[in-house]
Amino acid sequence: MTVTGGVWLPRVRRVPSPNADERPSGCAIDLLVIHNISLPPGEFGGPHIRELFTNRLDPAAHPYFAQIADLRVSAHLLIERSGVATQFVPLDRRAWHAGQSLYCGRERCNDFSIGIELEGSDDRPFTAAQYARLGTLTRLIRDLYPDITGDRIVGHADIAPGRKTDPGPYFDWSRYRTLLAQGGRPAAAPLHDIT
Repeated sequence: MTVTGGVWLPRVRRVPSPNADERPSGCAIDLLVIHNISLPPGEFGGPHIRELFTNRLDPAAHPYFAQIADLRVSAHLLIERSGVATQFVPLDRRAWHAGQSLYCGRERCNDFSIGIELEGSDDRPFTAAQYARLGTLTRLIRDLYPDITGDRIVGHADIAPGRKTDPGPYFDWSRYRTLLAQGGRPAAAPLHDIT
């Protein structure tokens, strides 16, 4: 999984984002942050999240985009409604996903975390394909970074309370933790079916 240019996961589409940099020297990766995103808000399936994370979002394409077109943000991974995953930033580099944040007294969570965006919103359930893929990717990430224990998997709202609400009330933490207890895969799911 480690290749020239950083840690990229297998069987995941790669779309490198310029919105990343090096982590502080000696900083252990020990936190996983779950987010949700939809662009425009509440709409799914378009190219706009990828465009945002690669600084290619056209501010004229939708009225909302004028407010965010100049943002420089990224996540390590995005899981679409279909379960397709895209990696934007090598896991060993710092993605710009958490913003102003605090976890267990430590500020700047981007320094020591991996960020996964789920295509979704606070007001709709996530898909079975997303949970399956999230479970699989979490297992791979935890194999690489064993300091990411179960209690070190949080929502964006947990590290930026009052500022962020994602992954929102429709994210089923119990379902996700059950998947993790099953090794990251839904029961009876074929191992090769992670695309």
